[in-house]
Amino acid sequence: MSQDQWNAVDRYFTEQLVPGDEVLSAALAASDAAGLPSINVAPNQGKLLHLLAQLQGARTILELGTLGGYSTIWLARALPEDGRLVSLEYDPAHAEVARANLVRAGLDKLAEVRTGPALESLRALVAEDAGPFDLVFIDADKPNNPHYVEWALKLTRPGSVIIIDNVVRNGRVGDAGNSDAGVRGTRQAIELMGAHPRLSATAVQTVGSKGYDGFALARVIG
Repeated sequence: MSQDQWNAVDRYFTEQLVPGDEVLSAALAASDAAGLPSINVAPNQGKLLHLLAQLQGARTILELGTLGGYSTIWLARALPEDGRLVSLEYDPAHAEVARANLVRAGLDKLAEVRTGPALESLRALVAEDAGPFDLVFIDADKPNNPHYVEWALKLTRPGSVIIIDNVVRNGRVGDAGNSDAGVRGTRQAIELMGAHPRLSATAVQTVGSKGYDGFALARVIG
């Protein structure tokens, strides 16, 4: 197995199941032109997020880690006309690109991008009584993953879904002795999800155009 083979399979899945989309392509092009890192979800992964939000019947979505708004567009498109999405982005330059992409997509009335450290923004959302959110997508700095899960629990309800992206860390998540802060934060989040009485969770490994990675999925149960 090789990265070339994974890329070929992802291309096939995308060609067959994720039709070309000018708005999403423009969002990626604008992100590239602005020099944003190419760490957005793949098209087939974006479609998965979209379908999960639809299956959840989500009316409110919280996203941690906006980047250029590519995943934000996928998620916002799953919302009803009176839905709401709040996306948290640390970097003001990234947020500016994302807001322009949301305007181009006609989703700026549904989706709001807030800038600043996510932990501060989450604290503000709780203070505003902004929840509950039906779906939370966590794709921000990995060392803070356990804190993000804890805050997500304050902003959700029984039946809400929490998704954490990039949990495999190229296989390093399985190494208890790994000292990388992102690996340690991800392991802490996984262990928290497994032990928490209000969560029922699982995680899966994936390969594809984004390499060897995976995601965790949890349902709030009480």
